[in-house]
Parts: sequence; structure tokens; C-alpha cells
Amino acid sequence: MSSRISGPGLGSRSARRAAAVTPLLLAVLLSGCSSGGSGGTKASSAPSPRTESTATATAPASPDAAAYRRWGIDKPLAAPPAPPSAKLTDGLKPGAAPKVIRRVPTSDKVVFLTFDDGAEKDPEFVKMTKDLKLPFTMFLTDDIARAGTGYGYFEQLRGEGNRNSINNHTLSHPNLRTLSADAQRREICGQQDVLEKRYGGKPPLFRPPYGNYNDATLAAAGGCGVKALLLWEATMQINDMRYAQGDQLRPGDIVLAHFRGPSELKGTTMTKMVANMLRSIERQGFTVARLEDYV
Repeated sequence: MSSRISGPGLGSRSARRAAAVTPLLLAVLLSGCSSGGSGGTKASSAPSPRTESTATATAPASPDAAAYRRWGIDKPLAAPPAPPSAKLTDGLKPGAAPKVIRRVPTSDKVVFLTFDDGAEKDPEFVKMTKDLKLPFTMFLTDDIARAGTGYGYFEQLRGEGNRNSINNHTLSHPNLRTLSADAQRREICGQQDVLEKRYGGKPPLFRPPYGNYNDATLAAAGGCGVKALLLWEATMQINDMRYAQGDQLRPGDIVLAHFRGPSELKGTTMTKMVANMLRSIERQGFTVARLEDYV
């Protein structure tokens, strides 16, 4: 087993393909993407700088106040602090089981945004993230991401210097705990291969659908080159967030969000939902940092 960074599961979400939308998907959205997983000790660390083909470090540029106002946000988020000199996966041996991370251990008032699946491909969200220079991490499911305009949409979201990395969320979004070890390996390694072919390197981060995993998942992910299995502590809702513990954010929280559109958001657009989330983060005295600088 790997070292695990924190506690119990949260929420649940159905996989959705890009064709038909059912009322069930909206109900699932309101309770988050996934459930499952478990926790434990902090990861060991060593000196940091490192370059991944899907996650190239870059210093965040500061957006101006006018850019935020264009998207209905009163003022820019505070600049994040300098990242730590060591990352949670430093010193991890090749092929070892990945670190399981639900919350990043830090005293900085930062949180980390993650977006899953890839169903909604709203061009306005590309404009928004470019304007705000917003750091976030993507976990894409192949059969969902390929639909419609395909992976080209997410390449637009990577930002300057590939600020926003594209990572593994399996080929077809199954509940991995229901699959054999071989089937899990096909789902995880298959998507690693897809992303390596497209971007030139295996992504180091993986999120299991619904947050469900077991020892076979960890073994398969480690063998496929995954360094960290990412869970979450808060979920993005239409108007605010839902928390695994308490009723507010804590330093180092990972926030689970999804690529969603009006048909699943009661008419709300993805950009409005993200603006609501950013206002909540700022109201609670936090800012957004780049997950890859810590993990």
C-alpha cells in the first residue's frame, strides 16, 4: 500500500457520455464526483524542481481587476505564496504504489482546483481561464473527452507554459473496485498510453472514478507510471461548495469540480458556476495555487 495523506470518501457521480443527459446526472452532480478511499500518514519529501511533459512548472502571471470584473468577480484572487521546495511525490521509486492524497499538508491559505471527465466543452470557459490565468488540474476520461470537439478543447485550457496539466481518469469511467486487476490495469494504463501518445509523456496524477480504489488499483497505477492518486475534500456545486468536514475550506483542500453545462446545472453555465466558486474561495480568505507545484 502507499502512504496516504488523509481521510474518508465523499459524494458520488455517474459517468456520462456526451450524448444524452438524464435527470439522474444532475442529482449526482449535487453530491460530488465520487466516493471511497481512505487515509493515513504524510508523504516523505526531497528537493523539488522537476519537469513533466503534461505539467510544466510556470510562474503565474497576475490578472488585472478588470478581467475579474468581466466575469462577475469583484476583485482578483490574491497571488499564491511561493511553492514548497519539496513535493509530496519526491523520492518515490519508479513502479511504487502512488501516494494517496486527499488534502495537501500546508499552512498556506491555498486550495487546489481540479476538473473531471471532460463532458462540457464550453468555449467561454477557455476565455475565462485565460483572462483570469486560473491554475487548475484536469482529469480526463478518454471516451468522454474524445466526444464532440475532442481533446483539442482541453489543450486550449492548458494555458501559458502548460500551467494546467491533463491527467488520467481512466478510459471509460468504471467503478474500479468492481473490476479484476487486469481490467483495472487496462483502464488505467490504457489512458496513460492515450495521453502519452498525445502529449509525449505519461501523466503523473490519477483520479479513480467515484474515488473508488483498492490495492489492485494502486498496483496498476504505480506500474503505469502514476505517482499520486488524487481525491478531494470539497466539491463544487452550482452556487457554492460542499465540504467533507465542517462547513468551510481548510488550507490545502483539493476541490473537485466537473466540466458541466446548463443541461446539468439548472440553466447555469460553467463560467457562472466557477465564478461562484471563486467568490466563495476569496470570501473565506483563500486563494488558488497550482497543485503540481505541491504534488
